[in-house]
Parts: sequence; C-alpha cells; structure tokens
Amino acid sequence: MQVRLAVAIVLLALQGLVLTLGTTRSMVSLVLCLVHLVAVLAANRMLPPPSRQGVGTLPWMATVGLDLLLFAALQSMRMGGLNYTLLFALPVLMSAILGPKLRGLATAALVTLFLLGDVVWAIWLNLETATSQLFQAAITGTGFFLVALLAHELAQRLAKEEERSELNQLAARTQVAVNELIIETMTDGVLVVDELGTVRTANPASRHMLADAEGQAPAQFRLASHAHCLPLLAQVHATFEQHAAQQTEVLLEASPELRRRLRIRTRPVDSQQPAHGQSDLRLCVVFLEDLHELEARVRTEKLVAMGRMSVAVAHEIRNPLSAIAQANALLEEDLHDPLQLQLVQMVATHTRRLNRIVDDVLNVVRVPGQLAPPDTPATALDPAIAQILHEWSGQHACTNRVAWIGGCDGAWIKFDPEHLRRVLVNLLDNASRYASQAPGAIQVSSRPQADGHWRVSVWSDGEPLDHSVRQHLFEPFFSSESRSSGMGLYLCRELCERYRAQLDYQRSERGGRAGNDFFLLIPAAVADLHP
Repeated sequence: MQVRLAVAIVLLALQGLVLTLGTTRSMVSLVLCLVHLVAVLAANRMLPPPSRQGVGTLPWMATVGLDLLLFAALQSMRMGGLNYTLLFALPVLMSAILGPKLRGLATAALVTLFLLGDVVWAIWLNLETATSQLFQAAITGTGFFLVALLAHELAQRLAKEEERSELNQLAARTQVAVNELIIETMTDGVLVVDELGTVRTANPASRHMLADAEGQAPAQFRLASHAHCLPLLAQVHATFEQHAAQQTEVLLEASPELRRRLRIRTRPVDSQQPAHGQSDLRLCVVFLEDLHELEARVRTEKLVAMGRMSVAVAHEIRNPLSAIAQANALLEEDLHDPLQLQLVQMVATHTRRLNRIVDDVLNVVRVPGQLAPPDTPATALDPAIAQILHEWSGQHACTNRVAWIGGCDGAWIKFDPEHLRRVLVNLLDNASRYASQAPGAIQVSSRPQADGHWRVSVWSDGEPLDHSVRQHLFEPFFSSESRSSGMGLYLCRELCERYRAQLDYQRSERGGRAGNDFFLLIPAAVADLHP
C-alpha cells in the first residue's frame, strides 16, 4: 500500500511535468492520476490489512481493478510518449499475494491480453513495428505469469511460517504462564539472587519465609539489609566462590515470634552472554524449605496411617466394652454393699464414657461436620463450665492457677454436656501445658456478645504460638510436639461445628499480660434463656 501511494504521487507529478513541458495539452491523464491518488489515500486510511491470505479480499480486489483500469488508460493514451507497461506488475503482485493462485494467474492473463490487444491496435496503425511489439508483449506477459507464480508461492510460504511462529509464540507464552503459576503457588520458596546479594525475584512462599516484624519481604531487596537473612547470604557467597551447589540448614530469627528453621539449596545459573543493556552479574537460584512444615508433613503421613489403624481398633474396642458393661450389670444385681455398688456405678459410668468417645471418633471419620440432632437437651452454660472446671482443677491440683469468671448467668445452650466437657478439658490441658505457675495464669470466662453470641474463653499467659503452628492449628494430625497426635483441637472444632458453634484462637491481653486465647462462640440460634 505504501508502494501504491508512492506510484500514485509519482504518476501525478509526471503528468504535471508533461503538461508543463508542453508535450501534451490534454488534462485527461492528470485528472485520472488525481482521482487515483485520492482513491489510494482512502484505501490506506479505511481498509484494514487482511489477517491472512484469502480472507476479506473483496475490497482489495477493487483496488487491484482500479489500478488495472488506470494503467490501461494511461498506456492506451500514451501521453507524452511514455510507456506504462512495468506498472502492471503492481496489481499482478497484489492479486497473487492476497488471493489464490488462480486469481493471480487470471490477473496476469488479463494484463497479457491487454498488452496483446494494445499491440494489435498498434499494428493496425503502424505495420512497420509489428514484430518487435509482439515480441515485447510476449516477453512481458510471460514475465507477469512468472511473477504471479513466484509471488503466490512466497506468500504461501510466508503465511505458513507466520502461522507456525504464532503457534510457537503461543506455546512459549503458555509455558511461561504455567511456570510462573507453578512458582507462585509452590509451598517451597524460590529466590533468584545475584553475586552482590540482591534478590532479583522471589515467589510468595519465600517472601513469607523471610518475613520480619514489618511483614513479608519485598520481591526485590538486598539480603544484607536484613540481619536475619545473613546466614542465607553466606550460602549465596559460598555458591559463587565455589561455583557449586550448596545445601545446609539454617535458623533465621527475625524476632522471638518469627523463628524459622529452613533447609537451603542453592544452584548457580550457567553464565551466558548478557543481552544488550542487561547486567552481567552471575545469578543463582535458592530453594527454601520450612523444616517445621516438612517434619509436620512426614509426621502427618505416619499419623494418617495410624489413624486408619485407630479406626479399626475402635471397632474392636466396642465388643470388649459391651462385654464389660453386661458383666458389670450382672454383678450389680448380686451386690448389696454400698461401697461395692458405688464402684460398680463408677465402672458403668466410665464404660459409657468410653463408648461415647469411640462413637465420636468413628462419627468424625465417617461423617465429618455432621450436625447434632434437633432434640439435643439444653444445658445451663455457667453451671456446666463451673462443674467441669472444678473437676479438672481437682484432678490437676492447680486451683490457684485457674480463675473462673462467669458472665452468662441464666443462659442455656443446646450442647451435649459430655461434648462441652471434652472441648473445655482439651483446651484446659493445652493451657496448663504452656501457662506459667502464677496465680490466674489460666482464666476461663463466659460473657454475652453484642452480636447475639455466647463467648466462652480459655485464656493462658503462655508464649505466643509460632506462625507456622498457627497456620495449621486446627488441622488433623498436626502438632508442635512430637509426642502429640495432633487430633485434640481438630476433634474439638468438629464437635463445636455439630452445634453450629465456632472455635478459634487469638492473642489477647488480660490484666496487662499478653496470652493465648482460645474462645468458643455459640450463636443465639442454639442458645436460650430457659431449658
């Protein structure tokens, strides 16, 4: 299209020059060239280029026809004795490139027929130059056919190369997007660090692992500017000095609450010729693994297998428990001593409790998140908590450490007393394990909230939970202690969800002391003022 515009301007200037020199006095050719220039400008502005060969070519064929008509008219008039034969190559090329092969050949044939007709007309007027003109028209027509064939083949090949290039670019973009998605969602941290210790890029997991009190690390920063990252910087320097992969375990301590044991693996990047304008600093890739998470996953896999075995064991326990209960009932019929009857009642009570524990474990495995039956009896909230707390304090001989603050006097909740006891006992056991020995180190309280919930809280003055522990606090088989099964808080939350209650954790202050607060929110839908 740029060539057409240039040809149109040259033709208009040439016709103006011919008129100026006085070679001809006809204005017809000048008007035709002016109309052609306007049409070319309109086509350049209004017609979009076709996206691929053979698509939307109707407007472009109109421009080819316009060129043929103009060149044929100029060639017929021969203003100023000029020859316009070579200009026919432009419409032949356009037809061969935009359309199928047959259309290009048809255009070449049309031009050849016109040239032969023009020669016949010249022969009719002047028989002396007939042979040379016929020979010239034959050679020119043959050349146009060859140009049409060659241009079409080249256009076809270019179109295929373009299509292949687009497919390759799409595949490359897809691969880059997939790689970025994988790196962004990896649980392991990935860093790219140069030899000056500058982090060029970091995925979200690594930024979380290198976080300090101000929050996550930025995507680009200098390791030396963060004191807790100096062990990581030492491994990066060792990688560049030895030009070999490094692997070690380090402890990064940004603050007492942000301590992480990480496994670091570094890999130097093979040096390549840097692109123009880019730094030629060497790079290495750093992989970070949270050892606490890794150990928890290994322990989880082991405990999951143990959990399956526990289910089978629970099924087997039910038969001996049934036998004990039956034998105890038969024994009760033959006893009359009050002390012996009291012992029999204790056996019966604890047998029923064991049966309920087995049923709860099996129900959690079979139907997670099931709701309690609608006919669950109502329980007085504060008296039930006070009774559970009294029994637990007596068993652990820690009455002075525990403070009870009841604020829901007269509130009744639809919560099985045994399930409430299991939840509170588990929370109290955890609080006692980490709380100090000071009076009031463990505080149990209940109070109504403005949103209509009853809030039961078990607070202790223990150290704050590690961030990695807090992330998986209520997950099954996750525990910060190797001897714990990690099922306590998970089962407590499952039991609470049966009654549409919520068990959660936060860090809060009581009496100027910071501590861990596990709280239970019971919605008004499951709480009443009367049984």
